[in-house]
Amino acid sequence: MKEIKISSEFRTQTTKAVLSIAFFILTYLLLLVLAVGLTFLCVYGGIVLIAVRPMFITIALGIGLASLGVLVLFFLLKFIFKSHKIDRSHLTEIKQSDEPKLFKMIDDIVKEVGTNFPKKVYLSSDVNAAVFYDSSFWSMFFPIKKNLQIGLGLVNTVTQSELKAILSHEFGHFSQKTMKVGSYVYNVNQVIFNLLYDNESYDNILQKWANVSGYFSIFVIVAIKIIKGIKWVLRQIYGVVNISYMALSREMEFHADEIAANVTGYEPLKKSLLRLSLANHSLNSVLSFYDRKIAENKKSENIYKEHLFVTNFIARDIDIEITNNFPQISEKELNKFNKSKLVVKDQWASHPSTEDRIVMLEKTGLSSTNLNSEPANLLFSNIEKTQKVITQKIFNDVVYSGECSVLNFEMFQSNFKEDFLRNTFSKVYNSYYDNKNPLFFDIQNIDESTKIIELEDLFSEDIIEEVYTAISLQNDIESIKLISNNTYEVKTFDYDGIKYSKKDCKSLISKLEKELELLTEKIKTNDIEIFKYFRSVEQKANLNPSLEQLYNHFFNYDKEFDAKYDVYILLSNELQFVNYTTTFEQIRANFIKVEALEIRLKKGISEILESQYYTTEITKEIKENLELYLTKKWQYFGNEKYFDKNLEILFSAMNNYAFLLSRGYFLTKLKLLKYQEELIKTTHNSSLAN
Repeated sequence: MKEIKISSEFRTQTTKAVLSIAFFILTYLLLLVLAVGLTFLCVYGGIVLIAVRPMFITIALGIGLASLGVLVLFFLLKFIFKSHKIDRSHLTEIKQSDEPKLFKMIDDIVKEVGTNFPKKVYLSSDVNAAVFYDSSFWSMFFPIKKNLQIGLGLVNTVTQSELKAILSHEFGHFSQKTMKVGSYVYNVNQVIFNLLYDNESYDNILQKWANVSGYFSIFVIVAIKIIKGIKWVLRQIYGVVNISYMALSREMEFHADEIAANVTGYEPLKKSLLRLSLANHSLNSVLSFYDRKIAENKKSENIYKEHLFVTNFIARDIDIEITNNFPQISEKELNKFNKSKLVVKDQWASHPSTEDRIVMLEKTGLSSTNLNSEPANLLFSNIEKTQKVITQKIFNDVVYSGECSVLNFEMFQSNFKEDFLRNTFSKVYNSYYDNKNPLFFDIQNIDESTKIIELEDLFSEDIIEEVYTAISLQNDIESIKLISNNTYEVKTFDYDGIKYSKKDCKSLISKLEKELELLTEKIKTNDIEIFKYFRSVEQKANLNPSLEQLYNHFFNYDKEFDAKYDVYILLSNELQFVNYTTTFEQIRANFIKVEALEIRLKKGISEILESQYYTTEITKEIKENLELYLTKKWQYFGNEKYFDKNLEILFSAMNNYAFLLSRGYFLTKLKLLKYQEELIKTTHNSSLAN
């Protein structure tokens, strides 16, 4: 393949990355020289102290002083001994003798791209492909053969040309010399990360050394103070190097995409990029389905047969065209409901957006007529057998309460459709309620008069546009607030095609909030018209007046939901300390705060268990978790250690409580919308009778 020209932006980011590496090396060498000097002085001082007056206390202090320098120096050198090994327990290795067609494709790609054949090829369960290797500090200086990972979820939802394009992209990362800069930046990033955050083993060494003698602990405390200062310096550099790495990574993605376009044309990669989100969502939907089947001791024999069914089922539900069993998603459908006008260049993102990648792919103008639209599954000698093997691996770690049986494919289809329909809103609403709830209004003050209005007008495309514009506007306002208070570190951003700086945020937020207020009022007026429309239908049909009661029930649940859910949020925040190193005194003080919140949590859980409203949602496992939590006042810390099992009981209860509250909210809303749907059917049946 011809050498692909490097873009000016790629060159710029490469230069910045090289400069950031140089900046780190100079700073690190300075710190290292100072650490070596400190070590020499400490060791020398320790020897002198012992030599002047050899006795137990001076020997202990001398060794402690010498260890001070050694500990600081070792901290700066420990990354050399650290290797980053990829966990391969979830992977299944395949060889050329197993899959000759697939290996032939890989061989063709590496020859065309101009790189080396992977050391090993693995299959994973997910919707992904990646080239990976075990890295260490020394991998910057010695060549390492890469491994290829191919997800069966990916293979299941792409054509052969699309798979070839995706694999070409992965190998494109290693095909040209300029790409090596990215590898250096990555490794420098790993070095700083190791020094800043990967310190569990080092902290254990400090703790053990301090426990040997009280004299040693004095110098350990001093070493910790010095290391804290070193970390502060490294943290500033980490920001510079990390931003450079992320910026270069985005350019490397564009570069690898162009390499893929040179192999297959841009269309296959474009189509697969557009489909991947749906394919990933579908696989997660199948896995979630089987999570709910654990209590019934049911599992899948071939999750990928079900995955393909769900992918196309969801595609049909949202009116996406399907060709040769593959959904054909367009850019318009990808962002159908995204009405945001905010454009922020995310300097911390390692990958460009799908939209940006597609724009750059199309700019290559590289097209091909020699495309293979057959399923990538056909590249495998016995795909069904392979799928069953990987499926079995997925379910191996699941713990069942009794003997497990396989749910046959026909039953899966039936159950999934039933679950899907039970958890989605009718198409008659045209996605109006998918991401919004009925806005509160005072039913008692709604006048009886009704306008002559058609149902289609209440859920028209224009109304839907307004709903999703309001949602995007709210999200944009929240994002701009984060920019204003420095949570997002950006200097400038675009809104509706106009460039703004941080100082413009307050005035822009004020302007957008007024727009949102007007739009919300307009949507609320439509919500009232919807209520009046269905009330009119209900009255004409001489039905029992249930609509008003359902609206009031929803409004009451909506009003109480935030206060009840707030207990979960507050507890989650208060318990963050268990993830960090905290003093024993502070741990005890923190759990005292938690006690008061637990009283509210237990009250909320008791109300849920006593209510008939949640009966269908409380599984046997959830009920056992909640009842166990309510049995007594649990202790979470004692004898200077956490009681992990008790904490697990608390977190399970919290998560179950939050889940049931959210499900209750959804079911309250669904009940209201189902009733309105029944009223529509009543009107339709009346029209037919007349």
